[in-house]
Amino acid sequence: MAAYQEILRLETEGHGSVHDITDEVARVVRASGIVTGVVNVAGLGSTLGVTTIEYEPGAVADLQRALEAIAPANDDYAHNARWGDHNGYAHLRSALMGTSGTFPVREGRLRLGRWQQVILCDFDDCARRREVTVTVVG
Repeated sequence: MAAYQEILRLETEGHGSVHDITDEVARVVRASGIVTGVVNVAGLGSTLGVTTIEYEPGAVADLQRALEAIAPANDDYAHNARWGDHNGYAHLRSALMGTSGTFPVREGRLRLGRWQQVILCDFDDCARRREVTVTVVG
């Protein structure tokens, strides 16, 4: 069994920004030389999320609206009171979405559905430089 790993770095706007990282993940899979296996995409931090969606403006807006309904940014959070910050909602959204995803690799390529893209969501209340560890195993 072989493994290959790269770190992706991207600048985000925070505040629920959504970033399509499919092309970067697919590039890492190709660079790995692994023909059959899986790729794990893991965001580093507790205020971001990794998942898949049809990356188009309507679906992105729907996702952002749903997350705001579940964990409103302006609600009262014990985290905020304890630490004096304002991102309790970001930690909840991250916990609910999850910070990683694992996807199949077949014939040396990332295997996703036709309308499925890998996204990183930054829920924090400020712009940040994010790191994503992409590991291909097979």
